[in-house]
Amino acid sequence: MNTQQPAVICFDLGGSFIKLGMVTGNGELALLGQENMPTTSWLEFTRLIRTMIDQHQQHFSASSPVAISTAGIVAPDSGEIFASNIPAFHQRNLARELADELQREVIVHNDADCFTYAEALAGAGRGHRVVFGAILGSGVGGGLVANGRIIIGQNGLTGEWGHGPITLTEVEIGGEWRRLPRQLCPCGQRGCLDSYGGARGMENLHRTLHDESVSSLDIIARWQRQEALAGQTISAWLQLVSQPLAYCINLTGASVVVVGGGLASVSPLIAALDAAVQGYVLRRSAQPLVVPGAFAHHGGMLGAALLAGEAVSKDISLDPEAGSVPR
Repeated sequence: MNTQQPAVICFDLGGSFIKLGMVTGNGELALLGQENMPTTSWLEFTRLIRTMIDQHQQHFSASSPVAISTAGIVAPDSGEIFASNIPAFHQRNLARELADELQREVIVHNDADCFTYAEALAGAGRGHRVVFGAILGSGVGGGLVANGRIIIGQNGLTGEWGHGPITLTEVEIGGEWRRLPRQLCPCGQRGCLDSYGGARGMENLHRTLHDESVSSLDIIARWQRQEALAGQTISAWLQLVSQPLAYCINLTGASVVVVGGGLASVSPLIAALDAAVQGYVLRRSAQPLVVPGAFAHHGGMLGAALLAGEAVSKDISLDPEAGSVPR
């Protein structure tokens, strides 16, 4: 490796796993490892971060910065992170405290923001002035990039379309209207899209409609086989998700919505969502508005690396085919 252009050390922090990667000087992402997240202990968390870096130290130099894409909200003024599902660093200034531990430059951003940034600069949103990122993973999240810059609002909140009392209370299925309860959300509000919109939400919706516990993968597979009950669930899901997403487009002026998370990998589902959204936006497009992200699985790492590059004046140009594993 060219020591004149040290790799950027990348971490993706979630409630279940820590993923380690690096972005090389030529813009390729290499995935290096994954470990279970020690969610409750700061000491165990920092020890694991250091161990993972040490295990792959041959790839890094002393000047390699650390770029982190994390679940949770990063307060723009204080740097404090609000990640209630990861008490290990909840309400800590992760960037500053981890930099002290590692003696390296550390840059931390919200994972949805990182994903949207990578897509806007080098992925499915490239060439668009306003890009909305929609995360449809286990839950629902989002980010917004305009004119090549992440829009970060009050307390780090922008694009959080998964939360707030916005879900429909009725959906039309087969010519009949079905009433849906406004579910209590872990965020403390009732009626959040997150309770019906992500993979766990789709399962919750199917259970609510049909009193049957089925995984989102099974629901989608059954829908693709044109099974009736799964078709009703997906029909309801499309109604619930498409209307607030269309509102986000109308509100932000985004010319594309790039989708990340596990559900983004199901192309027919995203195509069906695009068709539903097109029926609600004020200005329809001949081209798809809602598209799978080019970096749907590792966009967080890539976006974090780009942001780290900006912070330390390192030129990084992402490869759209990024995702290789070094031998």
